[in-house]
Amino acid sequence: MQRTNSNSPFQIKEAAYEKQNRKMRKENPGMGKRLKSGTSPRRVSFACRFAGMKGPMKDSKGEPTKKAMALKKWGFGSVGAASKFCQKNKSKK
Repeated sequence: MQRTNSNSPFQIKEAAYEKQNRKMRKENPGMGKRLKSGTSPRRVSFACRFAGMKGPMKDSKGEPTKKAMALKKWGFGSVGAASKFCQKNKSKK
């Protein structure tokens, strides 16, 4: 995360999100790392799961929701981008 001298609401919210994830990852050491690029089965699964998830990308204050931040951390700018990635890379059964 980039550090700047100002404490914008987004930076504060992102810092809180990272703090929560550090705690979760510490408690669950078997969790894999986030994948921001590539076509790993885990990343495809994440994209498919979040592509179908309902809910806003911004809350009532105009700040990104946890859903939006999770998509960003996995390298997706929107639900549409995750959906397109999912359709392109999911395995055909």
